[in-house]
Amino acid sequence: EGMAPPKRILFPPEKICMVWQQRQSAGAGLFNVGNTCFLNAVLQCLTYTPPLANYLLSREHSQACHQRGFCMMCIMEAHVNKVLHSPVSAILPLAVLKVFRCIGEHFQPGREEDAHDFLCCTVNAMQRACLSAGTDLDISSQSTTIVHQIFGGFLRSRVTCFSCKAVSDSFEAFLDVPLDIKAASSLTGALKDFVTPEHLDGENCFKCNKCKKNVAASKRFTVHCAPKVLTVCLKRFDCFTGGKISKVVEYPEYLDLRPYMSQADGEPLPYSLYAVLVHSGVSCHGGHYFCYTKASNGLWYQMDDESVELRGIDTALRQQAYLLFYAR
Repeated sequence: EGMAPPKRILFPPEKICMVWQQRQSAGAGLFNVGNTCFLNAVLQCLTYTPPLANYLLSREHSQACHQRGFCMMCIMEAHVNKVLHSPVSAILPLAVLKVFRCIGEHFQPGREEDAHDFLCCTVNAMQRACLSAGTDLDISSQSTTIVHQIFGGFLRSRVTCFSCKAVSDSFEAFLDVPLDIKAASSLTGALKDFVTPEHLDGENCFKCNKCKKNVAASKRFTVHCAPKVLTVCLKRFDCFTGGKISKVVEYPEYLDLRPYMSQADGEPLPYSLYAVLVHSGVSCHGGHYFCYTKASNGLWYQMDDESVELRGIDTALRQQAYLLFYAR
């Protein structure tokens, strides 16, 4: 609704499987080779993303891939198969470390990087790998890759002119949702703030196409197309000061996304938490990353570099979360 349909479907949506195809306990931990905890934590969260893992475990991608050189999907396929089929308790994520600079050219080996930045670059690299065969695709067709169908959704920005009541909609694709937590004490509170209309006036006026002048207006973001996997970044870091918001932000095991959708009335849109990435430390320039993930056997594990230990859901829900992963 309001968006152009795709001209091409790159991956059949009915082939995406949201439930684990094989059940097992957690796989291998990941060795830290010097400030690589951010990389390890992100990789573990991606490894336990059920629809992505199902696809990568089938090895369907590498069997059909004709890409020369760097392909992030082939690398993730090798990594996920190695972690989940490993006979040892910890492995070196060598396949990923070798292409570290290809994932993001600003990344420096040996330097602590931001986990959210690394996640964005990794998912974007996977998306580019899926698009390598198709050239000149429209935006809607680009969103039909398996990566975008798993992680991607669309936001709607609706501006309403206060003078003539004209409505102007624009849509943008997203692979994760960054949420401001300065005023919020819970995930649902931060989502509510996210969809609260913003007043545009003064220097921030809106140029209305109907009134042909600058006017006061309201602008509101809503989730227009919900992703299969919702990735939320709680904005704890101040890019300018390097400081960190260390307060507790509560997040539920089960989340209904319906109240934050463009169509807010309708059936509930339930999501279930399956991974929590944590930053411990006082600033974005230091500290340590680790995560909690739910394995295919339904149990929660704390994954801290090479250490993988069984934990309860209560522990996973009481963390100073930085990234939250929810599956439909």
